[in-house]
This record gives sequence, C-alpha cells and structure tokens, in this order.
Amino acid sequence: MPSSVSELNAFGQPVGPLVAGWIAPEPPADAPMPGRFCSVRPLDPAADRDALFQAFAEDDGRMWTYLPFEAARDPDELERLLRYFQKEFQPFGIVETASGDLVGAASYMRRNAAAGSIEVGAVMFSPRLQRRPAATEAMFLMMKRAFEAGYRRYEWKCHALNAASRAAAERLGFTFEGVFRQDAIYKQRSRDTAWYSIIDSEWPAARDAFEAWLAPDNFDGDGRQRRALAELRRRAA
Repeated sequence: MPSSVSELNAFGQPVGPLVAGWIAPEPPADAPMPGRFCSVRPLDPAADRDALFQAFAEDDGRMWTYLPFEAARDPDELERLLRYFQKEFQPFGIVETASGDLVGAASYMRRNAAAGSIEVGAVMFSPRLQRRPAATEAMFLMMKRAFEAGYRRYEWKCHALNAASRAAAERLGFTFEGVFRQDAIYKQRSRDTAWYSIIDSEWPAARDAFEAWLAPDNFDGDGRQRRALAELRRRAA
C-alpha cells in the first residue's frame, strides 16, 4: 500500500494524510554551495563555456549517449546549450576544490512548487568528475538545498537503458518508482524513462549518511572510502 494512504474518510475510503499549512516553496536559491571536494555555483554561459568545453573534451563521447542533445562541437555551440538551460532550468556548475577547475554541470528542472517537487537533471559530468567524491558531494549539496528550501519530493529521471545513471540513483538513496514506457523520442530513438525519488521523510537519514560518507575520517591516505554510502545509509535508517 502506498505510504501516503494513512486515513479513512467518512465513506471508509482510504485517503492521503492531511498536509496542513502547506506553502509552495520558492525556487532554490542561486547562492553558491560550498563543499569539501567541490563547490556548486550558478552557471554563466558566456564565462563558463570554454572551461566546460575543455572538461567535456576529455570524454570519448559516451557521456552524451543518453542525453537528449549531442555533444557541442565548439564553445559557441556549448554556450547556446547553456543559454537554453538558463532559460528553461536552473543550471549550476561544479567546481573541483583541489584544482579550482569547472568539471561538470547539473540543473534543477521541472519544478512543481504546488506539489513541492523538483528534479535534478541535465547532469553532465566530465571524466574528471565521474565516480569521484566530488560527484557525490555535488549531488548531496543540490539535494540539501532543495529540501532546506521546503521541497517535499526530489526526483531523478533517466533513460531506462542508462545502467550507470540508474546505479548512481540507487547509490545516492533514490527509490525506484517504475518505468514510463515510450515516454519520449530523441535522436530518432524511443526512450523509456526510469523514475526515482527521495521524499522529505527520507531526507534526514539520507543527509546523515551523506555527511558521514563525506567526513575526512571516511577516507584513507590514498583517498579511498572506508565505508560505502549504502552501508552508512542503512545505519542512518
């Protein structure tokens, strides 16, 4: 039975719990989000295009397979894509702390303030960011800001065939909700979309697990994790 079904009405029918005093949240703030391994800050299409293009140029092309757009052929084309993000979404750049380099981007998108839901998407991690602690921290910082802004549902959606994205969602603590079949067409191919979410009642345990994982004592002298995020999440729950 869905977790939202908790009460019966006058007819004996199950209904969802009352959300008393609900106020639709504002968009998450554009202020920078500092972290230990990275910082997340608003993207500037004109100022950031060259650095992002250089970071993305280290990829062999596979990071674009499941995205609905092709790799930019030059900085001008990337700037146009970033301007589209700026118009339609709320894009952020991910800056590696150690080098100060811009190594990736992600956006808040499909904000439904009335329902208190928001999605993280347009996730573009260069090879320097993929499978690094900074990648985990960037997703944590964006999730943290959304829940602290008052959102009650944080979404992750991806191509159902994108095994890496689905594994990342599960590692980060998202719950798989199902697949929307033939949900979209792009690059002349049909896409089934896998849906994941974290809701506000799950956030405190998720936050504690992220903070424990990111703590300095969870990494050895070579930067290897001592405890996995999934293990810490189980303990927090």
